[in-house]
Amino acid sequence: FAAVIMRLREPRATALIFASGKMCVTGTKSTHNAALAAQRFAYIVEKVGFKPALIDFKVQNIVGTIDVGFPIRLEGLVFAHSTFASYEPELFPGLIYRLVSPRVVFLIFVSGKVVITGAKTEKDLTDALTKMYPVLVEFRKQNVTPIPGIPTPVVASVAAATTTASTATLGGSTGVCDGNINNNQGGYYGQTTSVSGAGGILSSVTTDGTQRVMEEV
Repeated sequence: FAAVIMRLREPRATALIFASGKMCVTGTKSTHNAALAAQRFAYIVEKVGFKPALIDFKVQNIVGTIDVGFPIRLEGLVFAHSTFASYEPELFPGLIYRLVSPRVVFLIFVSGKVVITGAKTEKDLTDALTKMYPVLVEFRKQNVTPIPGIPTPVVASVAAATTTASTATLGGSTGVCDGNINNNQGGYYGQTTSVSGAGGILSSVTTDGTQRVMEEV
């Protein structure tokens, strides 16, 4: 491999330093930490006798991960959005959805886990998630066979959902997404959230301790 691999403990980051003078920083959790790590790498290179200069520092790729908390019908999603989505379960278990604006790519899995990649800024990641979440709710599986001993997650309706996601990395490392639904600790990380009323979702706990979800008609 034609590069020197250097790692930092604080902030936790990895740098690939090439003979041409280019450096790629990965593994940070924010753009601020990426810039700070680049400066520290440059300081280390200077200590060994070189004279580095940070020129044209920019974020190339931001990656975020989400768990929406409910299974998704990938077949229905790719049929309804065939222009932007592709799904080949024989080759890859996830659905690939290419959003036009902002220009990001979603990897959507049937379990409800989603990976967002290709964003250039944290705002692009937030805007993309805001646009995509109602689509995921539209194609969520309604009837899921409950597993004994495992409670079924309850997800609030899309009308009550507000997304606040932020993540940043440099060079393709994984970031973190936070989600809030009605200021409750639920929604994106699969923790239980229940709502009641017209069009909502009612949850009940049976005598054997398992949770069942009933959707109002």
